[in-house]
Amino acid sequence: MIGGGVTGRVVLVGGGPGAVDLLTVRGLRALQDADVVVADRLGPAANLDLPARVRVIDVGKRPGAHSATQAEINAILVREALAGNRVARLKGGDCFLFGRGGEEIAACRAHGIDVEVIPGVSSVLAAPAAAHVPVTHRGTSSSVLVVHGHDPLSTLAVTAVVTQAATVVVLMGVARLADHVATLLDAGARADLPVVVTEHASTAAERVTRAPLDQLLATCAAVGVRSPAVIVLGDVADPDLLGVDTYAHPVDTLAPAPLVWA
Repeated sequence: MIGGGVTGRVVLVGGGPGAVDLLTVRGLRALQDADVVVADRLGPAANLDLPARVRVIDVGKRPGAHSATQAEINAILVREALAGNRVARLKGGDCFLFGRGGEEIAACRAHGIDVEVIPGVSSVLAAPAAAHVPVTHRGTSSSVLVVHGHDPLSTLAVTAVVTQAATVVVLMGVARLADHVATLLDAGARADLPVVVTEHASTAAERVTRAPLDQLLATCAAVGVRSPAVIVLGDVADPDLLGVDTYAHPVDTLAPAPLVWA
């Protein structure tokens, strides 16, 4: 704690996609130096060996349980910092990619609280990497469009898929997968367009499911695809692009490679 009635500070820490060893070194140091950690469910705080003095406030969303609203989270950050604490706000992925990090900075600035931002590895990159899918690949795709799947796909996203003007990465899209597939096929997307869905990227529960667009729903239903999952649509997901298996084996379970220190 910062003494003498001095206002504390807030550090927004991108916790990465789930694996503890994908948290950055700077992010880990910020958590270890904090007095208070305000953690999302998707953050890896539970698996970190934090000092006993660190107080962890869980604000993550869980089915059937109370979830802190964004206003409540903002109030917690402000309250703890004004009390003189060093506050680490641990978020899943990256703070600024569908993470509401900007809203939390604005709340802190409104109360004169200093904020630092530590980027995190987003599942936008980690999930395709787990499936050996390069979101850009020379001669195949030179741009990427990232969208969230809670709402219907935007005209921009649909056009990108239909024309293959960009690789499209959909976060939080499993619940509306049937709607998204129907929208794309109705708009003229190729039935054989390659799609990869990665669940729980970088964790022990990681699973990669591959299917052409017109078979995606049946394949995902057959194996029981669940959130959190990242969907990649485009020719970069072609299983033959890098010489990997074909659709004869549409579901792959790829265990994260062990860390080897030199």
